[in-house]
Amino acid sequence: MENKRINGNDLIALGYKENHAMGVALKINKKRLGYSREQMLDKFRDVLHNPESYLDDKIFHPLAEVLLKIDTIERETVALKDAPDSYTVYGAEHIEEGAKKQMQVAMKLPVTVAGALMPDAHQGYGLPIGGVLATDNAVIPYGVGVDIGCRMALSVFDLPDSYIAAHHDKLKKVLMDNTRFGAGNGYQRHERVDHPVLDNELFKTHGFIRSLKDKAWTQLGSSGGGNHFVEFGIIEFAAGDDALGVGRGQYLALLTHSGSRGLGATIAGHYTKLAKEICKLPYEAQNLAYLDLNTAEGQEYWLAMNLAGDYASACHEVIHDKIRTALGAGLLAKVENHHNFAWKEQFDGEEVIVHRKGATPASRGTMGIIPGSMATPGFLVRGKGEEASINSASHGAGRLMSRTQAIKTLSPTALKTMLSDYGITLLGAGMDEAPMAYKDIHTVMSAQSDLVDVVATFVPKIVRMADDGSRED
Repeated sequence: MENKRINGNDLIALGYKENHAMGVALKINKKRLGYSREQMLDKFRDVLHNPESYLDDKIFHPLAEVLLKIDTIERETVALKDAPDSYTVYGAEHIEEGAKKQMQVAMKLPVTVAGALMPDAHQGYGLPIGGVLATDNAVIPYGVGVDIGCRMALSVFDLPDSYIAAHHDKLKKVLMDNTRFGAGNGYQRHERVDHPVLDNELFKTHGFIRSLKDKAWTQLGSSGGGNHFVEFGIIEFAAGDDALGVGRGQYLALLTHSGSRGLGATIAGHYTKLAKEICKLPYEAQNLAYLDLNTAEGQEYWLAMNLAGDYASACHEVIHDKIRTALGAGLLAKVENHHNFAWKEQFDGEEVIVHRKGATPASRGTMGIIPGSMATPGFLVRGKGEEASINSASHGAGRLMSRTQAIKTLSPTALKTMLSDYGITLLGAGMDEAPMAYKDIHTVMSAQSDLVDVVATFVPKIVRMADDGSRED
């Protein structure tokens, strides 16, 4: 009991309200600073009733300052709708309550037009991961996410599935030689490659973005940590696909998952902070702070977001080109889609801003990729254009347990056995990415049969992920 974390309910019991003061108190509590749980509760109680006495306190002065001006803060706070608008949920029985509660808060924003929750949804920051939100002329940085433009890319090569078994060691070497992983990692100056994305005008005209160009160049063609990967596998087209120009059969394929690296993360942090300063929402909704697209700040973020999306695409392009060249293979088809982004789209006859935080665009005829895990299939899909889902589908299987829980509870031996049974070679990764930490991809796919058609099935065989414990995902 002594070390049990203090939470919002504990503070409510002391007399705190669910407002900005509670947020400040919880931030202070994370540090604990040598106090026991009971000592911290005593301090919080005293600050609440005697804030003037703590204005010079090194630890508690931020809380005291907020408490003394809480009435002014609440007068300046943007009011939410009295009740959340209704929204569609897919696979509701497999979605944790925390994700549903986050979506309910998002549906109370004054700018919200429509929403949907995908079957892989789980709790995140701001919008839940797997959340889709349409807004009226407003963009939410945390509705896009930290890894702006995170995306999937698939290359289907003119090589048969038997190539993997016949050239296993070569393929491992190709992955090791042509990829780089982990938060903060990139390429030395003599290793860097050029790409037209680095010529974007923002790198010349916008001071903040200009300061990020060297980082962007360093990390161009690299992958993040966490659930990001580069993998060889077998893709099966059971019936072929005329639109893609790929016949029935099984082929060697390359599948990648990564985003905009440090560039996107820095842009997200900068504009989220700015949005919170401009758009003062109630405590429960503060991570959903939005920018009006009619303002200079909104337009700045929109341009920076699109740059980060283009940069993420460029990273995948560099990786795929390097690997195809190393293989000496021909390209039969390539598909890519992003899933942490905001788009201007038509919904119910009006232009809206559609945020897909961990959701795949699935308008009619749009191609997308929905991966499983390192040991389970992924799917090449074609969208059906279901308006109730705001033309969206899941972006993967979705986490079943947190990273911390996975590391504490899952067995490395069980993972090793599973990979062996499925004939998968794993290069890097930690227990937090074990397949058992994810939902059943087949259950997720069955919950969205109204949203997408499956075109082909991808089975991973040689998987590379970050092996440094980084969490840039």
